[in-house]
This record gives sequence, C-alpha cells and structure tokens, in this order.
Amino acid sequence: MKQLTLNNDVKIPIFGFGTYEISPDQTKQAVLSAFEEGYRLIDTAQYYQNEQQVGEAVKASGLNRDEVFITTKTMTDGYEDTKIGLDESLRRIGLDYFDLVLIHWPMGHDIDTWHALEAAYKAGKTRAIGISNFNSRQTLDLIHQSSVRPMVDQIETHLFLQQWKMHEFLEKNIVHESYSPLGNGQQNLISNPVLKEISEKYGKSPIQVILRYLVQNDVVTIPRSTNPAHIKSNIDIFDFELDNDDLKRLRVLDERKPIDGWPAEMREDEDY
Repeated sequence: MKQLTLNNDVKIPIFGFGTYEISPDQTKQAVLSAFEEGYRLIDTAQYYQNEQQVGEAVKASGLNRDEVFITTKTMTDGYEDTKIGLDESLRRIGLDYFDLVLIHWPMGHDIDTWHALEAAYKAGKTRAIGISNFNSRQTLDLIHQSSVRPMVDQIETHLFLQQWKMHEFLEKNIVHESYSPLGNGQQNLISNPVLKEISEKYGKSPIQVILRYLVQNDVVTIPRSTNPAHIKSNIDIFDFELDNDDLKRLRVLDERKPIDGWPAEMREDEDY
C-alpha cells in the first residue's frame, strides 16, 4: 500500500475505508471485512456515531495498533467542548490515541476548536491533526492564527468535482483527502461512456478506474461499503496504472459540480 508523508513526517495510507452512513450495528463487521482485504486506514467521526464499533473491530482484528491508521472528526465547536469531545471519542473507541483528528466542518469558532486539536496533538492524543470541508481562504485563516499547520484537508472530490485548484493549493504541504470519491453513486457518473471505455481497456470496473484515478493523483481516498464483494473490489486497484492519455480524458470530465454544497461561498469564477 502506497503511503503519503504528512508535513510532520507521519505516514498515511493513500487508500482507506470510510464509515459514513454505516449504522453502528453494521460497522464492526464492515471494518473487519476491510481489514481482511488489506485496508489499514479507517475513517470515522463523532457525527457517525460508530466510533465504538470501529474500536471493537480494531481489537477483534488481531492487528497491532501501529498497523492501522484511525481517523476521527470532531463536530464540537470551541476549545472546551472540543477538548471534552475528543476525550469522549477516545473513551468510546477504546484507543490510547488517534492517528488523525479533523475538524469536521467550519462552524464559526474554528480557531478555538483548532487550538484544542493542537493541544491534543501536543499531548500525544493524536499523531496528526487536520481539517475537513475547509476551502483555501478558511485554511489560510487557520494557518495564520495557529502554531501547528493542518496536515490533511478532507474535501468532496470525485470525477465531477476534481478540485484541481484546491489540490494545487494543498499539495504545497497539506495532504488532499477525498470523501464521496464515487460521487455518492451518481448513475450518470458510473455510466459515463468515456469512463466505461477506459474501464474496458484495463479490464476493470468504472468504479475501480475512478478510485485508481484519484490515488494516482496522490489523493487519499476512502470509499465506503457494507458489501464484502464491493469492499474487496474497491481496493483491487493497485495492479494497473492509467496512462497519460487516459488521465487527461478523465480530467476533462470535471464538471465542478458538488453534491454536498462544498464550499458554501464558492463564486462562479473560483475553484476553491
């Protein structure tokens, strides 16, 4: 599994498993299936209400703690609430530390929230900290008022919203991580004729081509599924490489079309 190096020298797997909208009663088995297929990055969040089950899967997997990379995201707002919330997350998940903690969404008191993440990072409660759903202006504002630079920005990224200007902004020293890498299963994305033609060329599914495209562009990618066959096929993308012509053909499919409304204040003349 290829890894990227964060700006504090911590390494993050480039491919992982998301748990958004996986119910608590399905989470443990889904994560265990992911571990069995070779996933080592697991993404959860306070909002998902399945941190406990992710922790149970880690313990039941038989893997050493340092073999897995566990991310959570805080939805709390402000220093004290975030500090308390992160301690509660550690207790729920049953781990001594997280590998990455993100601010889930800009909420109004982001600087204070970030300072709580900085304190957790310095105390060893997480190996890295970052943000999610922050555009470039919000990211710069955070950087200018903090002592620790964000290490990751997790943003909506898929073929119809490729985020190239944001990618260029982030690649200076913040890792770009994609959520909704399959566009929430939009049928017009999966059935795109260019994508279908490319998938036939490599003997892969359209979904595998999409995931390979993101990974090949150094975007950390975290698809989710509760279907064991899909969990297995999603990670089966490391035995082929898209050539330059196909990378260009996929790039022009970008419609700059978000499905989750990110970023809220994007103007028509802006990508980020």
